[in-house]
Amino acid sequence: VQLQASGGGLAQAGGSLRLSCAASGTIFSIRVMGWYRQAPGNRRELVASITSRGNTNYARSVKGRFTISRDNAKNTVYLQMNSLKPEDTAVYYCNADPALSVWGQGTLVTVSS
Repeated sequence: VQLQASGGGLAQAGGSLRLSCAASGTIFSIRVMGWYRQAPGNRRELVASITSRGNTNYARSVKGRFTISRDNAKNTVYLQMNSLKPEDTAVYYCNADPALSVWGQGTLVTVSS
């Protein structure tokens, strides 16, 4: 199982970041894929998901600001994050939805005010 997230970093409030996640082909082809995040002291939460056909769902806190997409040929899922807020600061992970028991290394997003 491979779930490798990348693209995190430091952004100012109002800025943008784009996350990428390379997933194992077997997982990617049969799964709804999702982006999750975990802020310090908080539980991990699902922020966006996308079906193999491209249907999407978003958490209320990110709807209208984040866009999830996928490239099935590359087994890659993306998360475009715009209008970032300090409360978006977290480690971001990708996984199937519902999540598998194995988690890859996440990528840290820090948004300064």
